[in-house]
Amino acid sequence: MDTEFWHHKWREGDIAFHEGEPNTLLQAHFQRLDIRTGSRIFLPLCGKTRDIAWLLERGYRVAGAELSELAITQLFRELDLEPRISKAGSLTQYSANNIDIFVGDIFALHRDTLGPVQAVYDRAALVALPADIRQRYTAHLVEITDGAPQLLITFDYDQSQMDGPPFSIDQDEVGRHYGAVYQLTELTRQSVPVGLKGKVEAMESAWLLHC
Repeated sequence: MDTEFWHHKWREGDIAFHEGEPNTLLQAHFQRLDIRTGSRIFLPLCGKTRDIAWLLERGYRVAGAELSELAITQLFRELDLEPRISKAGSLTQYSANNIDIFVGDIFALHRDTLGPVQAVYDRAALVALPADIRQRYTAHLVEITDGAPQLLITFDYDQSQMDGPPFSIDQDEVGRHYGAVYQLTELTRQSVPVGLKGKVEAMESAWLLHC
C-alpha cells in the first residue's frame, strides 16, 4: 500500500473511514489526557475529521498531518476557515486561528516544524498503516511529539477474514510499540456494531498512553 492508495481514495470519494460526527470514544475519554484548555493536540493522518471541529469548539488548539491536500482543502472549507498556505520544508502548511495542518509525508514532519504539542489523538493513523511501517511510525511519532501523552484508538479482529485498513492491532502490539515509553491503560474495549465494515466481528479499544 503506497501513497497513491490514499490519494485515489480521496479523489474518488471512497472515504468510508471518515466519520460524519465526532468520535464517540474521543468524547467519552478525552478528559483522561488531563490537559488544560488551550493545549495543542496533534492528530496524525487526520483527514478532514470532525474531531478537529470538536476540539476547536472546546478551546483547544489543533495540529495535524495529512497526506491528501484534497482532504485538507475540504477540511478548511467545512470549518469555514480561510487558510494561510506556506511551505514547511517539503510539506505544505495550512494554518488559521488555532489550527496548523501539515500536508505531505508524515515522516518529513520534524519536531521543530511541528512545534510543541501537549497531547496526541490517534484515531486513524496507526490502524491505517501496514505492519512493516507501524514500528517506524510509532518511533517517529514519539520523537516529534517529545513523548506527549496519547489517546489511541485501535481495532482487534481476525485479519484472515478481512484485509485492512483499518488493520488489526491487539494488546501485545500496542505494548511492543509503546510499552518502553508509556504506561498503557486500556480505557474501554467494546464490540463494533454490525462488525467492521459490516464484514467481520471486531473489538474497538481506547488506550491512554501516559508517562
